Amino acid sequence: MPSVKRIVLDVLKPHHPNALDLASAIASLAADYRVSLTITAVDEKTESAEVIIEGEAVDYAAINVVIGTMGGTIHSIDVVEVAGNPVDPY
Repeated sequence: MPSVKRIVLDVLKPHHPNALDLASAIASLAADYRVSLTITAVDEKTESAEVIIEGEAVDYAAINVVIGTMGGTIHSIDVVEVAGNPVDPY
């Protein structure tokens, strides 16, 4: 079964929680997650962020729940890397 190894998200979030708290919450979903969060724009009430998550099997649905719970919204999936497992011909 194919698994997501890397995903880049465009996220709109409130100022609070801050970037460190959001990235930490996402990283806590799996022991092997590596999360990079870059704030790309700031306005009066919100921040836009590029969020990169890498791991052996990145769970988009769980990440979406964490971001939503913290007041954010995923605007788009900008990059995704998926690795498939070879099919055994026998």
